[in-house]
Amino acid sequence: MKETKIKNLDAAAKRIKTAIAGGENIIVYGDTDLDGVCAAIMVGEMIKNAGGETAAYYFPDREKEGYGITETALEKLARFSPALLVAVDLGIGNFEEVKLARRAGFSVIIVDHHEILGGVPEADIVIDPKQPGDDYPFKFLAASGLVFRLAEEFFGAEFHGNLRQSFAEMAALATIADMMPRRDDNVEIINEGLAALKRSFRPGLRAFFDTDAFFENDSRNFKSRLNKIIAVLNVRDIRNGLPAAFDLLTTDSLEKSKKLIREFLEINKLRREKINVAVAEIETQIDKSAPLIFCGRRDWDLNLLGTIASILAINYNKPVFVYKILNGQVQGAARSIDGVDSVALMKKCPELLMTFGGHPKASGFRAKTENMEKFKECLTKNLDKL
Repeated sequence: MKETKIKNLDAAAKRIKTAIAGGENIIVYGDTDLDGVCAAIMVGEMIKNAGGETAAYYFPDREKEGYGITETALEKLARFSPALLVAVDLGIGNFEEVKLARRAGFSVIIVDHHEILGGVPEADIVIDPKQPGDDYPFKFLAASGLVFRLAEEFFGAEFHGNLRQSFAEMAALATIADMMPRRDDNVEIINEGLAALKRSFRPGLRAFFDTDAFFENDSRNFKSRLNKIIAVLNVRDIRNGLPAAFDLLTTDSLEKSKKLIREFLEINKLRREKINVAVAEIETQIDKSAPLIFCGRRDWDLNLLGTIASILAINYNKPVFVYKILNGQVQGAARSIDGVDSVALMKKCPELLMTFGGHPKASGFRAKTENMEKFKECLTKNLDKL
């Protein structure tokens, strides 16, 4: 009996090999959260280990240009065209942008794990277990988990030892950080990756255990330390066009890693203070009897919305939609609870949204400011119909 594989894994592996062999420009395009960063690093290392080079990495600044493949990004990357663009942890909802990319001379591979919104973009190759026609039984891999499976296909029998270990540790960190269900494939990846993490060769990971201040007043419990590492790595600060975590996880300097971790600890402390202030502020304003929490502000930090929404969803056991008000638009994060699919709920209100997508329990949206009250009414009206 032939083993079932994720749809298009073989096609993507062959296309990347062809690009390397032909000396094509290859652009790796990822989201700024830890899953997107790890997935992008893994693709870059896949290319490097096969003797190729990555022409550019690109991570969209969510506050300035939005989420996913953006027109701004395509304009900035136009100088590399023609090129192969490998998009990880995003892209599955970028129908128009993928058309623009292909017209601009990019060949596009999408490796995403988010919910399908009425079809898939017209990319050259799409990897997403949730897309129509994919018979792979497990649908809940993180983007980094998908890249790990892609690496298995890409390297074949050569994917073992230190090479496999370096990919497994990244996939495990990302799977845990993205709160993917801990079963089936994910259990395998987490178990293998955490074992690898304890003997990691990456200075950026080894430095966590060599930085005394990092585990100050903390137990020696590995799980506790792991959660703290992930919290720090999930800092989404963009530095010189790259997420701060990208710099840490790719540096070959242990001393630089320790310095970055100390900086991240300060950033994380400030983030936590901002989150606590925002949560307390929301709690004084919301109608606690309402079936969902829905609110927005102009002065909130966009990168903190997901954490704010998660805390409120846990505290009140109801779906939460929070957003930052921009110029004529809002960008928001949604966090939900068991039995309420936030993406399915937003699918009931598509005419009120510019873009949306994600997971049932963790998703995001972008809309015009003028539609917010109608959007809230639509969500509330459809909540009991799911």
